[in-house]
Amino acid sequence: MSALIEISDLVVRRGKRSVVEIKALTVEKGEILAVIGPNGAGKSSLLLAMARLLQPDKGELWWDGVSLKEISSLTYRRRIGLVLQEPLLLDLPVFGNVALGLRFRGTPAAEVNEKVARWLKRLGIEALRERPGSQLSGGEAQRVSLARAFVLNPELLLLDEPFSALDSPTRLRLLEDLKAILAETGTTTILITHDLKEASRLASRVAVMLDGQIVQIGPPQQVFANPVNSAAADFLGMQN
Repeated sequence: MSALIEISDLVVRRGKRSVVEIKALTVEKGEILAVIGPNGAGKSSLLLAMARLLQPDKGELWWDGVSLKEISSLTYRRRIGLVLQEPLLLDLPVFGNVALGLRFRGTPAAEVNEKVARWLKRLGIEALRERPGSQLSGGEAQRVSLARAFVLNPELLLLDEPFSALDSPTRLRLLEDLKAILAETGTTTILITHDLKEASRLASRVAVMLDGQIVQIGPPQQVFANPVNSAAADFLGMQN
């Protein structure tokens, strides 16, 4: 495996406060990394910096060995997919919402129709293709958001608490479908979550983030069984 994303000496400030301070972090191609931690740990700020929606105050991000400073924002964003806690759908039918990115890229209509139909079917929402985005349930809307991301064939998928607003049965079904899709596509994925069960079910590695810093990283079972310090143990609900 080789690194898709590398971070070194990253600092992100909100006002006068540093919310992210990460010395080093590497995400390998094809891996699923869950960044876990309590609310306010800086997880979402880290994700937004990786999406180039939040400007770091210090540090370097590398994409496949190339500094992001040498890659335009448009070129970079066309290689990633982003799914947030709120689906942020437009007032369009489901088909139009999923097709939006392809149409912005000038994809031929026949190709748009084929790709959108494939992902609507894969995520179990083909029967909703004409339904307005405003008339979807939370789980349906998040499936549309995932289809909108996957239809662009992203090299990196960034997920910011995508299941936190869903009820337990809906969350579990969507999590299982996403796990199967990621196994099929091999898409490099970073999941932000405070839910340890989500992280354990989906991720190949987890990174524990506390007060803006990555304090521990490794396979889920290893991290959960052996917290690195008392603060990590408190979050994980265990005794070190």
